[in-house]
Order: sequence, then C-alpha cells, then structure tokens
Amino acid sequence: MNINGTPWRTIGLEEGGEAVWVIDQTLLPHRFETRSLRSLEDAAVAISTMVVRGAPLIGVTGAYGLMLALQHDPSDGALAAAFEQLNATRPTAVNLRWALERVRDRVAPLPEAQRAAAAQAEAGAIAEEDVAMCAAIGDHGLAIFRELAAARPHERQGEPLNVLTHCNAGWLATVDWGTALAPIYKAHRSGLPIHVWVDETRPRNQGASLTAYELGQEGVPHTVIVDNAGGHLMQHGQVDAVIVGTDRTTRRGDVCNKIGTYLKALAAFDNKVPFYVALPASTIDWSIDDGVAEIPIEARSEREVTQIQGQLTPTAGTAAGGDEAPGPLATVQLTPSGSRGFNPAFDVTPARLVTALITERGVAAASEEGLRGLYGG
Repeated sequence: MNINGTPWRTIGLEEGGEAVWVIDQTLLPHRFETRSLRSLEDAAVAISTMVVRGAPLIGVTGAYGLMLALQHDPSDGALAAAFEQLNATRPTAVNLRWALERVRDRVAPLPEAQRAAAAQAEAGAIAEEDVAMCAAIGDHGLAIFRELAAARPHERQGEPLNVLTHCNAGWLATVDWGTALAPIYKAHRSGLPIHVWVDETRPRNQGASLTAYELGQEGVPHTVIVDNAGGHLMQHGQVDAVIVGTDRTTRRGDVCNKIGTYLKALAAFDNKVPFYVALPASTIDWSIDDGVAEIPIEARSEREVTQIQGQLTPTAGTAAGGDEAPGPLATVQLTPSGSRGFNPAFDVTPARLVTALITERGVAAASEEGLRGLYGG
C-alpha cells in the first residue's frame, strides 16, 4: 500500500535475512518508523507490545521469529522453547499458532544446519500467501459492494457507498492489502465511489490512529467517529454495510474481533444493515464450535483504558524557518487516580448476526456448512 506515495509492505527481511524489519505501529499516525528485529526476544516483544498487530501479521511475525531463534540455536530444545515463547505472546489470534506450527513442522525433520534457511523460506511463503489471500478477499468483497451500490434506490445511484468498519483490519494488520479494508481499496481503485465511517476503536484507537492513517494515505474518503455513533448512523440510513475483520473464526461461523464488534453487529441486525466479516483461511479454527464459550479472550493492561497516547499540540516557530514543529508524543491519564480499568481486548459475535463471511475462496454463509462448502471436509 502507499505511504507518502511509496509502496510499502508491513514486514520484510533485511541484512541478507539475519534481521527482520517491521513498521512500528505504536508510533502511528504521528510517526512512520521501522524497527529491526534481530532475535527471538525482539520478535516476541514486538508482538506482545503491539509494535505489530492484526492476526495475519502476527502470524507472519511469529514465523520470522522462529527463523531468528533458529539462526542462534537450531537444536530441538531451542525450537520447542521458541515456539512456546512466541505462542504465548497473543493467545486469541489463531493465526499465530497456525504459522508457528507450519514453520515448526517444516524444519523439525531437517538436520540442524538446514533449519534456519528452511524457516526463512517457509516464513516468506506464508507472507506471500497472505498477500495473495488478502487480494482475493478484496476482489470478492468488491463484487458485494458493487451489488449493494447497484441495488440502491434510483435517487441514490452515483452516491458514495457508506461502509462502517471497526478497529484496523487493513494493510497494517496484514502483509499487504488487508482483510476488511481490501474490498474498500479495490473499490476506490476501480472508481466505485466509497466513503468509510471509521470507528475510533477505544481503548487503543486502532481505527482513529491506524485505519484513518492508511485510508488517508490511499486517498479514500473517510470520517472518524466515536465508537458509540455507529448505531445512530444506521438508524438514519447513513450506513450501507458494515465490514470487519476477525482474529479467530469458529467452524460454525462465530467471529472473535476487537472489543465492540459485537455491539456493531447487534446495531446492524436491528437496522437491517448487512454485516460482513473478511478473513483468510488461516483465521479459521476448525477445532472450536462455540466462540463465546471456547475462545480465550486476552485481557490487556488497564493502562490502555485509563491512559491515552497522542501528539502534543505543535509549537509555533520551533522548526527551521519558523514553521510549526511537530509536538512530542505523550501519554496522559484520563481517569481519576485510583480508578481501576478492565480491558478485554476482544469479543465474540455469534454467527446468527453475520450476513456473510468473505474469504479468499469466495463468500460463505456464517455456518459450518458454508465454510465446509469452500474448504471441504
């Protein structure tokens, strides 16, 4: 995707494969910087502190983390320990375990001297497959958007399609294109008029900070709204569709996504607004049936609720030439001292509230039959 007119991915190899670069998403939208990961520990910290985030990107980062571990110690014991350390960093997103298992199973039968190179190749393959899957999701979602636009009343023909999204399931959550945002990018590039309502997505503000950033860089018209505004907009006919991503999808079509997604699905259902979930195959957990009962929900630090990070107001005349210089990043407290916070990172939307699942293989009903129809079994 484009950043300041230059195409970027979110992760890649550097120094002949002895390190991995990633975009530091904790600094966005105010600073665009990359960070080098040179060890297993670097990769684990990047995932746990959300330098990288989004289920597909977490999986790719984990795969490269195993590569980095094997470059230092290719033994069976080191492989097992690295697997467990990385897998523990984010318990909800199934892509992480899927990618780690794929690399582990690829290298385990090999002599130790061949393991690091094989891990690099497998991690690279996972990354390339992710790009292809997200592009395909975009194509299938674009077809839905075109149908929605064509079905509107005559007096609304030619108006932008208003799509609401929650959290960030875009380019920054994957290697390229994104999941929920891929159809939006495909629509914009194809000339289909589209406008995006961007939930701020408290407490970490991935919508306001990340989705708005990448949509702006691509030139996609968008408006940031507070999380609680979505239902109001739906009641007044200002949302044509909702599309979100998912960190884990059960075999019967329940979807686990950023906290607040369930409430959007309820509002969409009540207002007869279609609610779509975009996902690659790596996000499906075929071992789980009931998402509410079986998916582990990560509880993050209460400081993400009680505090907020932002850029202080620029100071006039402090840059060269007397222009305003960007203010420093700062963290401020929102709540009274002594007030506790609770921070579940995800919630589960039952399949009955999902209009359809958009995958790289096509569009399916949110049910085991629908998913099996695409993936067999």
